[in-house]
Amino acid sequence: MKKIISSLVILLAVFIIPFQASAHVSVQPSESSVESWETYTMKVPSEKDAASKKIVLKVPKGVSFESYEPVPGWTTTVDKKNATVTWQTEGNGIEKGQFQRFSFIAKNPSEEGEIAWNAYQYYEDGSIVEWVGAEDSETPHATTKIVKESSKSSTGSHGEMVAGAENTAGDTSESDDNTILLWTAVAISVLALITGILAILSRKK
Repeated sequence: MKKIISSLVILLAVFIIPFQASAHVSVQPSESSVESWETYTMKVPSEKDAASKKIVLKVPKGVSFESYEPVPGWTTTVDKKNATVTWQTEGNGIEKGQFQRFSFIAKNPSEEGEIAWNAYQYYEDGSIVEWVGAEDSETPHATTKIVKESSKSSTGSHGEMVAGAENTAGDTSESDDNTILLWTAVAISVLALITGILAILSRKK
């Protein structure tokens, strides 16, 4: 019986831990073209019991931050000297199980490569989560691949279409759909696992 319970715990951990790790600060699109005026959207989830009331984004080297979309209830501060953008609220903030989107326009670097979006998430209880790690870490930073040309397009700073990034709305919608599918898959897997355990126990009786 103890072996069965241990196996159940291990299998549940294998299924659930990857999904918990996936709920991190993200920046879309994940691909854009060199020197494009790109509209980026940062999505910030909150996983703690305390609300998240401040987020600081470090602008990657070679990226020029141009403008931001106002978010009701949030104050935006652009510090070009330190290459940071801060969103802060005196309101309820982002509570557990919620997320908030912050959109802005930035000009991409003139060279190909991968840019990293380091972010610092401040919670009401005084804790800070630093999203600055590699992709396989517990707190990974978001990245965008900068290429010479892209089959995707987006709207530039003056409303013109520029070659480059994936459509932001499409990315966030697709991301939400993928999350639903992932959680559906894990629920089915867990149910199948429990059914199998119950069947084994019934046979032993």
